[in-house]
Amino acid sequence: MLDAKNLLEQFLGPNAADSMRQTGSSAKQQLDGMGMGGFGGGAVVGGLLGLMLGGKKMKKMAGYGGAAAAGALAFKAYQNWQQGKAAASAPVAGPADFANVDPRFLPETASAADGQPFQLALIRAMIGAAKADGHIDAQEQKSLFEQVEKMGLDAGSKAFVFDALTQPVDIAAIAASARGIEQATELYLVSRVAIDVDHPAERAYLQALGHRLNLPAELIAHLDHQVQPDA
Repeated sequence: MLDAKNLLEQFLGPNAADSMRQTGSSAKQQLDGMGMGGFGGGAVVGGLLGLMLGGKKMKKMAGYGGAAAAGALAFKAYQNWQQGKAAASAPVAGPADFANVDPRFLPETASAADGQPFQLALIRAMIGAAKADGHIDAQEQKSLFEQVEKMGLDAGSKAFVFDALTQPVDIAAIAASARGIEQATELYLVSRVAIDVDHPAERAYLQALGHRLNLPAELIAHLDHQVQPDA
């Protein structure tokens, strides 16, 4: 049986779920202890998403908590947007925010709109974004398949990843998997992490995804701010 939570953790590396459940200095210590091994950090370099993105993305993505940090970052962006703050100067998620995430923004809280685990929708979104510039050729895909074989995944998880890698990107299906604005913000945020906005094709993909997710432009700006390296 496919373990969606475990698959997401292995896809991105250590997640920040435990950190989110802690408070104060204990959360900060755990997050600091991750170093580069968080959401797009060192652990990702050895994972599937890191291989798909290549070293050029690692510096931009470094420093975030882990797989479950998507909920914390999305929730912070959502809060800032609701409070009418300017995106460019809005506060970014810190240890206290990671410890107090609205449950609606945690990936395991509710299934996707299609009834499947939302973690799978997040993985599809990241793979779709990583493939947006069309740079994954046959040889790179072969290498990715070899890495998946080494991850120790169950048969169902491997089949899911293989299918996601080989099937054409369906941006409409990715957007349709969101159940409410909370999941829509997370799908956009994880896609944004896997996107190089300086690349025209990737930027166009991200803009199309935001449109299909029906996210307000101001909220998108807050989501972008949460994952920018200089935020």
